Amino acid sequence: MGRQKDAPLRSDAQRNRERILEVALVELTHCADAPLSRIARKACVGQGTMYRHFPTREALVLEVYRYEMQQVADAAAELLGTREPDRALREWMDRLVRFAMTKVGLADAIRQATSGPGSPARPGHAHVIAAADLLLRAGEEAGTIRPGVSGDDFFLAIAGLWQIDPAGDWQATANRLLDLIMDGLRAGARGK
Repeated sequence: MGRQKDAPLRSDAQRNRERILEVALVELTHCADAPLSRIARKACVGQGTMYRHFPTREALVLEVYRYEMQQVADAAAELLGTREPDRALREWMDRLVRFAMTKVGLADAIRQATSGPGSPARPGHAHVIAAADLLLRAGEEAGTIRPGVSGDDFFLAIAGLWQIDPAGDWQATANRLLDLIMDGLRAGARGK
């Protein structure tokens, strides 16, 4: 009898799945056509385990993308639990830029997975926008972020991140851009 679609994975199966995703992220970022057999081998799982979790290359690629977006989204609440809201927002922006640089590396693999007839759609960004909203509202309530900025506004403002060349000195460029955006978010804040 097979596992029900939404039944939780056993802990060892969950560890295998996460290890596959971590290895796939690295391998697919370097080469969109990375063989699944190499990903399985580097994740220390057999081919059967790989295909039980991800029956197709497309399923793996899209899950890597979704998994990384979920990690970024989840980081918002984690950071708010340990940092002041404006500091949490700035650190979250650093995580977001690392995701953006990863996404550039995965772009070819994502394009291949979603471009054919009947291919699945790219995962949506709603939970990442909601994470930005959470951070912005916390900063607004603390008086450190200007009122009225939405998650959608925020993503329009940081759109330049996706233009940064990951092969260059992207960290310095991203830091300058994010510091500029933070200055703008703080301007007009109640506590200023």
